[in-house]
Amino acid sequence: MDRKWWTLLAACTATFMLLLDVTIVNVALPDIQKDLGSSFSDLQWVIDAYALMLASLLLTAGSLGDILGRRLVFAGGLVLFTAASLTCALATSPLFLNLARGAQGIGGAIMFATSLALIAQEFQGRERGTAFGIWGATVGFAVAVGPLVGGGLTEGLGWQWIFYINLPIGLVTLLVTLLRVPEAHQRFEATIDWVGVVTFSGALFLLVFALIRGNDAGWSSPQIVALFAGSLALLLAFVLAERMQEHPMFDLRLLRIPTFTGGAVVAFTLAASMFAMFLYLTLYLQNVLGVSPLGAGLRFLPLSMISFVVAGLSGPLSVRLPVRLFLGGGLVLTGIALLLMHGLTSSSGWTALLPGFCVAGVGIGLVNPPLASVAVGVVEPRMSGMASGISNTFRQVGVATGIAGLGALLQARVTTRVESALRGVSGIDASRVAHSVATGSTKQAIASAPPGARAAIAHAARAAFVSGLNEILLVAAIVAFAGALLGFALVRRRDFVQHASPAAAGAE
Repeated sequence: MDRKWWTLLAACTATFMLLLDVTIVNVALPDIQKDLGSSFSDLQWVIDAYALMLASLLLTAGSLGDILGRRLVFAGGLVLFTAASLTCALATSPLFLNLARGAQGIGGAIMFATSLALIAQEFQGRERGTAFGIWGATVGFAVAVGPLVGGGLTEGLGWQWIFYINLPIGLVTLLVTLLRVPEAHQRFEATIDWVGVVTFSGALFLLVFALIRGNDAGWSSPQIVALFAGSLALLLAFVLAERMQEHPMFDLRLLRIPTFTGGAVVAFTLAASMFAMFLYLTLYLQNVLGVSPLGAGLRFLPLSMISFVVAGLSGPLSVRLPVRLFLGGGLVLTGIALLLMHGLTSSSGWTALLPGFCVAGVGIGLVNPPLASVAVGVVEPRMSGMASGISNTFRQVGVATGIAGLGALLQARVTTRVESALRGVSGIDASRVAHSVATGSTKQAIASAPPGARAAIAHAARAAFVSGLNEILLVAAIVAFAGALLGFALVRRRDFVQHASPAAAGAE
């Protein structure tokens, strides 16, 4: 087999593995919580630690590949990701797991940033389009099968195997990379924007940490106020640093292009609404409805498969129809899907979610393929790597902040509802029980309560979670509709450069 096909195989396998770890973990979270004694915020960090590192280092990893060599950096990312996966599987505490997930995210950022560059250096002309099509199908397949694979591994072998599975895949891909993938003969002029990395990642971390800790510490407490202030200060420092540098990792002038900004907003709002909700929908299926991990994966299958099929159709259609119809229309459908899931009651079964899952699959499938063409279609070819990286960064920032923000709202609602429902029940401290339920310790709260109060606590916890879930479904729908409105308003034909892809040319 020609070396370019080996390169494509290595890049697609690595991409499949790193994106699988975005979705595969969700259905394992209740088992992780049980085994490691994780709190509600610990579970949020399992997802956010990975997403934050992926978002913070995507742009920097691309520059590192240009300086040191893409194959070398790609191989280093594989080693780090595989080693971190082993560490995740061996974790004995929530902190241990979340630190390992952060390391996994760093490795994932390195692989993600260099995989497309490796494909681009080996394929030219029409074959490059074919290669990128295969890579795009790999992305869709990873998202589609993640919940099902995660559920099967968790139920059959244990949650650790969602990480152990990366070891043989990572080692084989590393071997292929070292033996069959060529290194580029040319080194490209690039610099590492360390100031940008530190200020951007620091601002994101402080923001997410404040959102996750806000309910426990108090939103007006000095700690939370300081975290928000620090996040804002670092964000301003990042903006100033990027404006002053000759070669920034994020050229802020791109945001002056309405279509680029519109694409970034769509990427962020889709992730902050629907993708962030996957965590809480999984907790509902498993902790409230008592569905097994594999059962939860199967119930997500309609959404995943519809998204996969529609994505295959929307790519070719976006050549002929305006791209903003796909971006805005897809987010409108996503918002409608979230509203269809809204209105759950304590007696609802999982089929109450099914109409929403099906419509969400269509919405996600419409948005994803054209979104990539928007990011690179409005810039000169020399900036396409940065533009694509920024689009993916906004997506990961959306996941991280969406999970934290929706989780804060859910936790506050659960606390209020449980405390109100249990006020007057003898033998328990309603406030303390409410805090335990809101932080994920419902079983411990029930076990330590007097026998006569246990049924009341269980009922209050279930009703409060359902109520809180309804509230964040509504908020997520509003976020999706806002993103749709901005997508329709900002994406326009005249922003695309003349040599853009055919998909981009149909922008309006």
